[in-house]
Amino acid sequence: MKIKLLITLALAASVAVIAAVFPKANKDKESLTLQVLMAVLERLHFSPQEIDDSLSQEIYKEYLDGMDRSKRFLLSSEVDQLKVYQNSIDEQINASSFEFFDLSNTLMENGIARSQKIYESLIDEEISLSSENSLELDGEKTSFAKNEEELTARWRDYLTFQVVTRYETYLSDREKSDDPKDKEKSDEELLTKAKKNTKEMFDDWFERLDDIRRSDRFEGYLNTLTHTYDPHTDYYSPKAKEDFDLKMGGRLEGIGARLFVKDDLTEVSTIIVGGPAWKAKQLAVEDKILKVRQDEDDEPVDLTGMRIDDVVQLIRGKKGTKVHLTIRKKSGKTEVITIERDEVIVDESFARSVIVDFEEVKNIGFISLPVFYSTFDGENSCADDVKKEVEKLNAQNVNGIILDLRWNGGGSLQDVIDMSGLFIEEGPIVQVKSSEGKASVYKDRDSSVSYDGPMIVMTNMISASASEILAGALQDYGRALIVGSNSTFGKGTVQGFYDLDRVYNGASDLKPLGQVKMTTQKFYRINGGSNQLTGIIPDIVLPDNFSYVNVGEKEYDNALEWSKIDPVPYEQNVYHVPNIQKLKQQSEGRVSSNAVFNLIDDNAKYIKEVENDTDVPLSLEGYKEYLAERETRAERYDNIMKDPIAGLVISNLPMDIDYIQSDSSRIARNEDWLEGLHKDVYLQETVMIMKDMIGSAKQ
Repeated sequence: MKIKLLITLALAASVAVIAAVFPKANKDKESLTLQVLMAVLERLHFSPQEIDDSLSQEIYKEYLDGMDRSKRFLLSSEVDQLKVYQNSIDEQINASSFEFFDLSNTLMENGIARSQKIYESLIDEEISLSSENSLELDGEKTSFAKNEEELTARWRDYLTFQVVTRYETYLSDREKSDDPKDKEKSDEELLTKAKKNTKEMFDDWFERLDDIRRSDRFEGYLNTLTHTYDPHTDYYSPKAKEDFDLKMGGRLEGIGARLFVKDDLTEVSTIIVGGPAWKAKQLAVEDKILKVRQDEDDEPVDLTGMRIDDVVQLIRGKKGTKVHLTIRKKSGKTEVITIERDEVIVDESFARSVIVDFEEVKNIGFISLPVFYSTFDGENSCADDVKKEVEKLNAQNVNGIILDLRWNGGGSLQDVIDMSGLFIEEGPIVQVKSSEGKASVYKDRDSSVSYDGPMIVMTNMISASASEILAGALQDYGRALIVGSNSTFGKGTVQGFYDLDRVYNGASDLKPLGQVKMTTQKFYRINGGSNQLTGIIPDIVLPDNFSYVNVGEKEYDNALEWSKIDPVPYEQNVYHVPNIQKLKQQSEGRVSSNAVFNLIDDNAKYIKEVENDTDVPLSLEGYKEYLAERETRAERYDNIMKDPIAGLVISNLPMDIDYIQSDSSRIARNEDWLEGLHKDVYLQETVMIMKDMIGSAKQ
């Protein structure tokens, strides 16, 4: 709480300085908003940008891409009109003028109206099921249409794709159905249904496009500008900030997932630990949600092009009701999953522990920490809870402790400092630095050590922020071995919200101006290196489904670069991981002969292969073959980690039994958790690494 207060006071002082020096302005709301936003970015952002032609070109490219990424609205001649401004947007920013934005807004409104007329002229045409064409789904690989004739041909292909994909689904559903009524439906009926549902989807889509206002595009324009600074700096209009606060308060808890729209498709950004989607284990980060169907509906609603708040309304619902989602996995496989809506069960996010035995390896403590949580009021601290779990494991005389931070997206800075201190004597944990000035060193000041034995920290590509701080500190000290995927997420930056109304005194008739969430600081390890971009590289890397594709911070455009500052003195005399190179070689030998890990590595290569496979045949037979090939490949990997591992024994601690058995739902959740651990090949290998570590220490 002290750390949070110090940062808050520092930020408030910075805003006050800007307010004092900000020049008088007498402009319209858009101009004033831009002027105030730029003043804040220039003075407080960690890495201020030069307002020059290079920035102008970046804004031009990114805004054009965001406006019409799929290239369904603008013609190349209209893009040429916009291109005139690619080197002068910087001058418009300095002058608080909007020639580029004004023209883009007009062209998009005209382009949408033109495409709607094209769509309406085509939708009732006969659809060819034997087209020799294909459709490129990745807008980056296509060019803008040269004329209206070419744009019409593109729309014809796009409508064909939508009808063919629906028709194929209906034919497949009929084949799989046990209902005689479904079997009786003719091909012609199903094709008519596919055309009808395609028309309804596009009618709704164009209606939503018609609702887009200039203010919506202006917010997008400002966000293109802020994202040239870094991907975590965002402008929020007053309404958008209100929506953000609602989401952070649990707005998407119907299934327990946070979503965003990317390239007209709804994508999963976060699975909320303990929520229904997390428990169902069918939905994953980066899955695309294509359709939503309620129990009472016969047909799903297509989400293509739908605004995120409309998607949320369809997916949310009362506890106990079910929602059926058509999803596309990262592998390209499409499937329908069912999730029962529920409240997020908080205790599943809390630290908890078990004893793990595997063959000759006995009595290893395992602590799961899905998230760094803290209420900052002393009532709920993950550091305190992990300390309690460590004490319980000490009482069982465990031979080693494994701390699982996989899928842990971070949280309280104070808690990660306190938690790291459980395993070392007092000393530095992390450095926090703004672009100017000396780094602040945050230390564990408690000389006591809660656990002094062998320790491993498990991570993966989603382990971020506080997880990376803890893993990095214990790795630097040599206190724990880090085991996981290629790297952690790589987010080493700190953001804060700034109310633009506080920056400019006056113009009350033009307020509210909105807020900006801005990157102001970086985290640095005690060895001086940043967590940014590269993340924490584990001492031992295990195969992962996403080993060959970019995941995490490095996937973002304009992510801040890795950097280094001076290290701070650090040492510990509790426990040093012995002979890491030997431990790595022993693990590599086991992994290379493990059939499950080999299958995971094959799947990772397949995911890399299909990532760029975005050209889809438009004939019915061609599309069926395309799907069949993908399904056949994907099915090979469906059963990864679906079977219990022979010899892997997971046991609840004796002192936890009464708590678990006091509630039937708690019993069920515990059984579900243990069942997952019994199938966890990563846990199996980590236990074997612990065995080697203990053996090395005795030599």
